[in-house]
Amino acid sequence: MKKIAVWLFAAILLTCACAEKQDNDTLVVAHSGEMQSLDPVFSYDGVTQGMMINVYDTLLKFNGVSMTEFLPSLATQVPTVENGLISKDGLTYTFPIRKGVKFHDGTEMTPEDVRYSLLRFMLSDVSGGPSSLLLEPILGYTSTRDDNGNIIVNFKEAAKAVQVQGDNVVIQLKKPFAPFLGVLARWGYVVPKKWVAEHGGWDGTEETWKQFNNFEKQSSYLFDHMNGTGPFKLVRWDISGRRLQLAANEEYYEGAPRLKNIHMMTVTEPSTLRLLLEGGDADIAEIPPQYAEQLKGNPNIVVYDNLPRLRTDPVIFFTLNVNAKGNPDIGSGKLDGNGIPPNFFSDPDVRKGFEYAFDYDAFLKEGLSGRGARAYGPAPEGLVFYDKEDPHYDFDLKKAEEHFKKAWGGKVWDKGFALTITYNTGGFPRQMAAEMLKRNIESLNPKFKVDVRGVMWASFLEKTAARQMPVWVRGWVADYADPHNFYFNFMHSDGRYSQAQGYQNPRADELISKAVAETDKDKRAEYYKKLHKIAYEDAMQIYTVHPSGLWAMRSRVKGFYDNPVFMGLYFYPMYKESEN
Repeated sequence: MKKIAVWLFAAILLTCACAEKQDNDTLVVAHSGEMQSLDPVFSYDGVTQGMMINVYDTLLKFNGVSMTEFLPSLATQVPTVENGLISKDGLTYTFPIRKGVKFHDGTEMTPEDVRYSLLRFMLSDVSGGPSSLLLEPILGYTSTRDDNGNIIVNFKEAAKAVQVQGDNVVIQLKKPFAPFLGVLARWGYVVPKKWVAEHGGWDGTEETWKQFNNFEKQSSYLFDHMNGTGPFKLVRWDISGRRLQLAANEEYYEGAPRLKNIHMMTVTEPSTLRLLLEGGDADIAEIPPQYAEQLKGNPNIVVYDNLPRLRTDPVIFFTLNVNAKGNPDIGSGKLDGNGIPPNFFSDPDVRKGFEYAFDYDAFLKEGLSGRGARAYGPAPEGLVFYDKEDPHYDFDLKKAEEHFKKAWGGKVWDKGFALTITYNTGGFPRQMAAEMLKRNIESLNPKFKVDVRGVMWASFLEKTAARQMPVWVRGWVADYADPHNFYFNFMHSDGRYSQAQGYQNPRADELISKAVAETDKDKRAEYYKKLHKIAYEDAMQIYTVHPSGLWAMRSRVKGFYDNPVFMGLYFYPMYKESEN
């Protein structure tokens, strides 16, 4: 294993030879996650999205570190009720589109490009993609397809909801949606309609749109090509080498960036990330918390620690009815001590046994070195208020034992079980959470056997969608700063994680729909308080912590500021000074 790490480190240094340590025009960023696709309608991971904000502009942008205040970007004004760009009923939003903005290929952006991009984002609706973020507020759907894969969205309805009126793009919502501007500021990427069509993509017509619904990842030209209006443009994406290069857009409408080249690379070994940063071969590295204190003593490195995050991670999920076909993760497939039946977690006592077997405080202290806060529900405190006196799960092995003894009429305790907990490789805190849960579960009964297995991200996503993992560890980073983004995905029957678990609760669906349409803060808070109680009673997920953020960078990197909604780094204001 040591030889492999050394070889990997040497290979990375070799590939970084293009970025000399004293090159003030080039920034080298080492991160642990992998990019899946460069198409804005496909990728839904933090690493890719954190890169995309540098290539694709949106109608609005965030005001510095604020997550709720906006500035004009491709739109020349921020819509409000007061300036007449939001209707009094909260359903119609008007965006005056900026003139003279050019895409990276030199063509000028038009209001039709904006309209097309919003429609393409919604109607492409690839499985596991982010389309629901616009589908839900604009059309009232979370998918363009039903459970059987049949198209349920009417194109004429979508075309009517997003229109060009003169120099404006006008969007008509299905119902009031409190966080709509925040969604557009983060996800309203604009691509050139003609360029996409010329390269085999959707031409924007009703006749052809279904051909591009739920397309295969690599069938899109935008899989590995980009053409935005942002401050940086794509140079190359080395997929097998897991490296990506950006170059400055010298024609950017707000002025050329000071940095001229950005090199991003995936490094899954945490010690290698640290070595790259310490040696100056990386300017910025995504360092695990355990290295933070050691790096703080290095005069050439600045550690930005305890940064605010809209994140719940790790979260441990249970699948109610596991896909048993050829599935080693459930062993024998029976409750015989050598496996579990596919519906093992349909018994709430099994789920509650697992809930009480996790040591929340120890994980925060040992796994994250105290960086973050204990999680009591899906969304971080600040977006919602948690009364610590409300019911919640604490580490209590005695209560865990009580529930396991009741589970499946006592058979779980008598027979035992064997199953696998899965995490994605490179997800270091997730691995630690899985291993901690394994130790505690196995300590209860020698007949309880838990395997912990890491799989590559692409395989992890496939196994999640196929419901092949009985227990799996993932997390959520907010798409926008609103509790709806958490509660919908964790608890609504159409939510990303609820669907993966096979979880449905009609009362939760009702409360979530009411909360997002409500603009009165106190009333919204009451809805989320009721949802918190349902989350406790149903015990479908183990919420561990809300981690804080951590970036480590060479001290000569300047201009950095952090906004939790970015999911990554915004390179435009950054620059480098010479090292002494």
